[in-house]
Amino acid sequence: MRINLISNYQYPGVNSGVNSGVNNRVASNPRYNGHKITLKNNPDTFENVNFTGKPQLTAKQIEQITDLKVFNHHIYEFKKGIRTLILTTEKSKHKEAIQERLEHEKIDYVIHDVDEHKINVYFGEKSCVDVVKTLNPKLSEHTPQEDFMLGILLGYDKVKQCERYLNFRERAKQRWTQ
Repeated sequence: MRINLISNYQYPGVNSGVNSGVNNRVASNPRYNGHKITLKNNPDTFENVNFTGKPQLTAKQIEQITDLKVFNHHIYEFKKGIRTLILTTEKSKHKEAIQERLEHEKIDYVIHDVDEHKINVYFGEKSCVDVVKTLNPKLSEHTPQEDFMLGILLGYDKVKQCERYLNFRERAKQRWTQ
């Protein structure tokens, strides 16, 4: 498919017209998938680029894109090396899409059901995910040691995790002695 490119900017050293020079590279780019692009005045900024003929998304697709924005951002952070393990809680109805995306990206993961509407998705480095697989899937039932390990793996502040561990352990001792 070709793009109809309309431009009132004259590129230096390029003949005018849709199918010449720089314009031709954009016009023949299959990535634009036949959508019309209009460039206005300043080619150095994208603020004056208008796309028309947008593909129509279904309401379900729009909802999924909106619901999984944070999940997709976490994938970006993982791929950039910002995090080694991610925990995100998502809607159960997106479980299949989440699994497909992680498998497509070749990212190790484990998914635990929270309830019938929510899931906890852990993904990241294989060794980190393997440790998560050894932990109790119910976060509320973690031992002080499991809670501490998970917090450290998720990149939480080490000192605060140590304080949390000590408090958690003390509360657990009190429950056991009652």
